This record gives sequence, C-alpha cells and structure tokens, in this order.
Amino acid sequence: MVPPVFTSSPTEYRPDENSEEECAPITPTTKGSSFLFDSSILADEIVGHVPNGLRVRPLHIDDYDKGFLHVLSQLTSVGEIDRSSWEWRFRSMQRTIPSTYFVCVVEELDSTRVVGAATLVLEWKFIHSAGSRGRVEDVVVDESMRGKKLGVLLNDVLVRLAKQMGVYKVSLECNDKLIPFYEQFGYKKDAGNNFLVQRFDGHSKM
Repeated sequence: MVPPVFTSSPTEYRPDENSEEECAPITPTTKGSSFLFDSSILADEIVGHVPNGLRVRPLHIDDYDKGFLHVLSQLTSVGEIDRSSWEWRFRSMQRTIPSTYFVCVVEELDSTRVVGAATLVLEWKFIHSAGSRGRVEDVVVDESMRGKKLGVLLNDVLVRLAKQMGVYKVSLECNDKLIPFYEQFGYKKDAGNNFLVQRFDGHSKM
C-alpha cells in the first residue's frame, strides 16, 4: 500500500497521531533526518571557503527556534507560522521525490542562530531530455551580518549545487539595482524574454 501524501492543509498534519511513514513518502536520505536534504550534498567543493565562526548547512527542523523565519522576514512577508504549520511544511518539502527543495542556511556557531539563507528549487521537466531547471529564491542575510559577503557565499553555493544537480539552466528574479551583483555569478539578462507575474496574496514587500 502506498502511503498517503500530505493534504493541502497543515491542519491535517497530526504528528502525534501518525508515524512518519503514514504521513508521506520517505526517501532513504530523509528517513529519520532532521535536515531538509542530505547534508552530505554540501561537500567542501560545493560550499567552498566559509568565514571563521560560521557554517553552511541544510535547513534543520529546529531552525524554527533559531531565527530562520526572522531572517526570511527581512526579505519578504512571512506571516504567522506556528510550530505545527512549520513542521508540516518542512516535512512536505523534505519528502518530495525526486528532491526539489534545497534551502541552505548560514549558522553562527557561537549562538547557533541562522544569519543567512538561500533556496535552490528544482523544476523537473519533460523537455531537455527529461531534464531539470534550477531557480534561486529567497536569498537573504540578517541585517546584523551584512557587509561580510555572506550573500556572495550563498550564491556561490547555490550555483555550484545547481551544476552538480545537472540542471540545464538556473535562473532568478531580482530588482534592477541587484542585476550587477548577480552578474558576478554568471547570470545574464535573457534578451527577448520577460518576467510576468500575477499576485494573489496582497502582501508583497517592495
């Protein structure tokens, strides 16, 4: 019998009533893990040089208490997320098959707080020989740590990770003033193509 996946509502998630196996499919690298994805993926050649006192790692389920959402709120609207909603979202992202969400964080070792984060999302396609496309999203550094090139660190990690994952291209969305920053990582304007959007949340943060 195939285990059911999460429903569309976090209120349906009751970790005290169901085992992990009953809630959603488990992959060999996520079963029993508290990291969003297999931490061995972030090998030295992917992470590169990290300043003393910091480390780059996958998002951890305990980051709810370590400032991840506070850092994310410095980029855009986060809203009210209680622990149950957090755990439901974390587990549903963790158990995608194939793995889709690679949220990387910078942790300050002394305080164990999250001081930066960035996300690589993989889109699995039929085109390009059933290939995959990468999207870089939600790149943010805590205001107390800006000016230390942690944004450069996170972007380097995600570009190298995307290449390792074998994507046929990686893209991101940014405002005009950040174009020169992202060009240093190899991004270019895609001439003739435009990014269009419809918003339904009413909470965009400019």
